[in-house]
Amino acid sequence: MDTGPKLPKLNHWTIAGIWIVLLLITTALFNGVLDDINNPNQQLTVSINSDGEKEIVLTRNRYGHYVATGKINGQMVNFLLDTGATLVVVPEHIATQLNLKKGYGFQSETANGMSQSYASLLDSVSLGDIVMTNVQGSISTGMEFDEILLGMSFLKHLNMSQQGKTLILSLPEEHR
Repeated sequence: MDTGPKLPKLNHWTIAGIWIVLLLITTALFNGVLDDINNPNQQLTVSINSDGEKEIVLTRNRYGHYVATGKINGQMVNFLLDTGATLVVVPEHIATQLNLKKGYGFQSETANGMSQSYASLLDSVSLGDIVMTNVQGSISTGMEFDEILLGMSFLKHLNMSQQGKTLILSLPEEHR
């Protein structure tokens, strides 16, 4: 009596392969969720406000920080907005990837103590359609995380307004 097509028997290697593929898919999905939690501002939309200024609305991440995707010299980076940082501060390992040039060296005080830093002029820094050229920055040897501190050498040109979990950044006419 024929009961229909026979399914092949699965050996141990096939079962292990299936589990590995499922684990990889789950890991990729979980990493995507973690990226969204850390940086809810990966796709920035620029609008024009009632004063005719370019405006970006950022959402605070679950840790209370404003993290956003932007560009330095045309290359994608992740920024951590830091009004306590005088300059745009780039960790040395990211500066190497961006081919930034080190200028004069100086000691800088960070949350982790003193650190060796180097002056660097950034050709362009952009957050959405807000682009600034010749921005003062520094390369820090003491930072080991993967975000760039978007400091006041960029932010000082913007109007900032925080309401609840959002931060509105706008570029006044005189800085366009």
